[in-house]
Amino acid sequence: MTRDALLALGISLSSATQWRFSGLPLGLGDLLIVLWILICVFDLLARRSSTHVAALYRLATFWGLFAFALSIGALVGFIVEYRVATDLSLHDTFAYLLMATMTCLAVAIADEPVHFRRAAWLLMLFWNIGIAAQIAAGWEIIHLPSVEPWYWDRFRGWAENPNQLAIVCCVTTLLAVHLASTSTGFGCLFGLLAAVGPLVAGRLSKSDTFISVMIFSGALLVGLQLRRSVSTASSRSGLRYAFVLLALIFVVPAAVSLWPFAKAGASDAEDFALSLAKDKGGAASERTLDLRLHLWEQAIELGARSGSLGLGPGPHLDPPDVVHNRDNPFEAHNTPLDVFLQGGIIGLGALAGLVASTALLLYRAKLDALLVLVIAVTIFSTAHLIIRHPIVWFAMALCVSTGCAQLRLSPALNTRR
Repeated sequence: MTRDALLALGISLSSATQWRFSGLPLGLGDLLIVLWILICVFDLLARRSSTHVAALYRLATFWGLFAFALSIGALVGFIVEYRVATDLSLHDTFAYLLMATMTCLAVAIADEPVHFRRAAWLLMLFWNIGIAAQIAAGWEIIHLPSVEPWYWDRFRGWAENPNQLAIVCCVTTLLAVHLASTSTGFGCLFGLLAAVGPLVAGRLSKSDTFISVMIFSGALLVGLQLRRSVSTASSRSGLRYAFVLLALIFVVPAAVSLWPFAKAGASDAEDFALSLAKDKGGAASERTLDLRLHLWEQAIELGARSGSLGLGPGPHLDPPDVVHNRDNPFEAHNTPLDVFLQGGIIGLGALAGLVASTALLLYRAKLDALLVLVIAVTIFSTAHLIIRHPIVWFAMALCVSTGCAQLRLSPALNTRR
């Protein structure tokens, strides 16, 4: 219990990047994760616990390929680049090492699905307390030391920028939905309530990606649940199946009859969508899009010039003109492109293979909420660099562990059905 609470607290505080120690790439959350790693290592050495190797094999294979790709990229980078930001390269290397150790140890301990689920519940508790404290600080109800909760008109809490807060809120919202959908009674109610805080904070961050991903995730989750209801053999004789079938029968004529109203309200829907975007889809959104397109084009060109082998850990792009500090190289702020730029086609292939195999695993295990979580994080990664975020790798390890455990139990589940 204490070990799970330590991991959950470390993940919760890992987004508190305004509380990083000066001169160190570590924050309070990172130090708690390191402490959790040390405890797990001593526990494994002392107990020699038997592990389920399926989840460990998947993650260890990815990290092995990814480390190999980064090593090749680093060699190419030192040969062809005119400058290498050594401190930033070491920062990325340490971050990857920390994430690899955390994920592999998390699935290596005995009864890891039980520990993961308990840690996920504790994460919901700690993060919602943290969200409440950050929002209270934003409205000056309380004061958090060394924290400036607002970035202009965008809420960032204790993170350095609003997008860091948005990705954490995205993951925790869908984790809460998963916990609610796999619980009963008060557990289901608490899971649903745990999704409210991250949704509110994510909306306050004014992240366009967060809003789009949440809308898409909700629609996808409803669609998957309807498909499960129709395709499950045990539900075909029930009232719910009859209701869903009737709804599907009438959806086509209803859509045809409502088409004129939908066409007339298209402009209203567009206005509503723009109202959700930062600056209501105005100049700020356009500048952000132009900047990202410029960085992405530069990343593709530079990655191709490296022979698709990458340039090693760290940023490698020339900083745009709008950046005040032009001494350090820049990142593409697109996870696939940044991985391609660092680890080449090998690193990108390893990451794509892990994501695709995990999504297939969750689909086979009928874990719809976690499947939507993986898809949502994948979409989020196209607009931000999220591969160094502990919350992302906690969620990925949880998905792999839970999916493998569910498939181990599938014969018994099929028998009960």
